[in-house]
Amino acid sequence: MKTNAAVIHAVGEEWKVQELDLNEPGDNEVRIKVMASGLCHSDDHFVTGDLAVDLPMVGGHEGAGIVEAVGSKVTKVKVGDHVATLFIPACGQCEYCARGMQYICNNGAGMETGMGMDGNAHFHDADGNAVGGVTRLGTFSNYLVCHEMQTVKLPEDIPFELACLASCGVATGFGAAVNGGVKPGDVVLVLGLGGVGANAVQGAKHAGADHIIVIEPVEAKHDQAKVFGATEAYASIPDAQSRIDHLTNGQGVDVALITVGRVDGDIIGDAFRAVGKAGTCVLVSVGQAAEGISISPQDFTNFAKHFQGVMYGNCNPTADIPKLLKMYKDGTLKLDELVTRRYSLDQINEAVDDMHAGRNIRGVVVHEH
Repeated sequence: MKTNAAVIHAVGEEWKVQELDLNEPGDNEVRIKVMASGLCHSDDHFVTGDLAVDLPMVGGHEGAGIVEAVGSKVTKVKVGDHVATLFIPACGQCEYCARGMQYICNNGAGMETGMGMDGNAHFHDADGNAVGGVTRLGTFSNYLVCHEMQTVKLPEDIPFELACLASCGVATGFGAAVNGGVKPGDVVLVLGLGGVGANAVQGAKHAGADHIIVIEPVEAKHDQAKVFGATEAYASIPDAQSRIDHLTNGQGVDVALITVGRVDGDIIGDAFRAVGKAGTCVLVSVGQAAEGISISPQDFTNFAKHFQGVMYGNCNPTADIPKLLKMYKDGTLKLDELVTRRYSLDQINEAVDDMHAGRNIRGVVVHEH
């Protein structure tokens, strides 16, 4: 079948909306009619080259839609189900899934090619050339085909434009806090208030933090930070330092969560220095693979600090995404407030510009069919 999709052809270029051919689903695959797709900064890292992938590639991994067709061996979902997409496959059987770590399922290997789990392309251009899909998905397409292990069933009373956020940004940010060591009474620092950072704030609040300090250079977001549970917001760590010293008796924060759009070694170093004795610096953000980290070995060892990397919020998405959506329905998790603006697929480059300018907490592409 034919589908319209936003494709990146080369590093540094803009997204191009074009018509592609989409394969029929294989035995263990499903076709999803994509209804909404979040604008996650991770997709931009393929444009900048921070994350090396095989181009061309259909963008988007934070999606929600309706199952339209299933392969002969699919058992997880059925036609008509509402689903969210998982950017890491969750097989439930490999060593890591068996140990409760779906976020590093072995089936995540090879995603940089954009090909399906069987190694074949789902998308092709008009000349028959293979086009990949980000994390084997490509939610910047009106339709996509993926393996059933990249889906999780959704309640049908959750709007797609909210449900799509749970598939990445909400699970990642919320999980980074609750699985990254935030405890009741903690003083927590969150660097960056985008779609992930706002949910890190919510996660820290849920975990019982007494004080949640957001560092966000876009001043217009400071009031929004408090909507999600931040107790205060500052433009930089130096601006917040006297407040941190006051709250911690000069000892430093208990947990620092790095959720900026693009991280570098200096940002990591600043966050690590802001952490106190036996505290934890949690890195969620993506930067260049060759980027070094400015951390003092003595600061690391003498103060028994922890440095924690987080993938997918270190959550188990097939279990945690439904829990997060239940929290939304129960009124204990904010999703509506995350969506700053909605875009059509044809407005994809405008949406990216708004993301770079810090105008949105989360922009959402609402697909037209």
